[in-house]
Amino acid sequence: MSKTYIPADYAPLLNLYDTQKAIALLKRVFEDTLCGNLHLRRVSAPLFVEAASGLNDNLNGVERPVSFDVPAAQRDAQVVHSLAKWKRLALHNYHFPVGEGLVTDMNAIRRDEIPDNLHSIYVDQWDWEKVIAPRDRSMDYLIKTVQLIVNAMSDTQRTLQSVFPQLCVLPQISTELSVVTTQELEDKYPNLDGKGRENAWVKEHPTTLLTQIGGALKSGAPHDGRAPDYDDWQLNGDILLWDATLDRAIELSSMGIRVDAEALDRQLTIAGCDDRRELTFHKMLLNNELPLTIGGGIGQSRLSMLLLGKAHIGEVQASIWDDETMDTCRNAGIILL
Repeated sequence: MSKTYIPADYAPLLNLYDTQKAIALLKRVFEDTLCGNLHLRRVSAPLFVEAASGLNDNLNGVERPVSFDVPAAQRDAQVVHSLAKWKRLALHNYHFPVGEGLVTDMNAIRRDEIPDNLHSIYVDQWDWEKVIAPRDRSMDYLIKTVQLIVNAMSDTQRTLQSVFPQLCVLPQISTELSVVTTQELEDKYPNLDGKGRENAWVKEHPTTLLTQIGGALKSGAPHDGRAPDYDDWQLNGDILLWDATLDRAIELSSMGIRVDAEALDRQLTIAGCDDRRELTFHKMLLNNELPLTIGGGIGQSRLSMLLLGKAHIGEVQASIWDDETMDTCRNAGIILL
């Protein structure tokens, strides 16, 4: 059965060609604004990394990376899931100073993803990372950074609506940021699952930073999975906005202040991942050889969906879909790229 949801009376606000023009404009404006707000510089990034390096993002620990051998180098490689670890090593290798960072296009294949309106096996996002001082490893610094990201989203929306007036029917992104912890959500909505809690909260607080994702809650289960070796589970968060087209919360960014040696040591043990201590990246971190950083990924397709009022991620990116999804969209007049 198709997992595609078609909102009642849905019709795209932009035709196919204006959609393509709007996506191009959105990406330019948002990236430029984000770089200005966070003091980032664009760099090139890999599509794949060496399997033995430990640089690939393990996500929830069950997703299988797309792997292949490189005979000429006598190495095995993996298509990246994200660049969470690579970025931190790049900041070290490129000698970025405190207060400055990098941004890059991250393109990934997540073969085990279950496609629906918001999910695709193809992932595209702005991956960014910034060097911070020890004093910046705080919730206050995280919140201030998220506010700057939300401001960039709001500024981009205004620019798009000035060029494409059809988009003015969409709700304006609220820059009033609500901050809530995963435990507070569980306490408030004990009978709902994680996504149900997010929807209930974000419907009333349309721009939300949900913090402290990864560790077990009072119920004994985490709100959601988080790899133990990039975000500090006490200083991370997801940026959630209310999507009026789909009538649900949409996660636009997974981010956080990264683990220092102490947090990595603690989280590897909790997650049962002590074997990673022998990987090059993890050894450097445990030996305090890498800079302290904050960073995250911001979904390009998801931001495009939200700002263009699209109902399906396939309207703003090209991917592979099952027959039922394609039939459902075709019957609803939705063009999948």
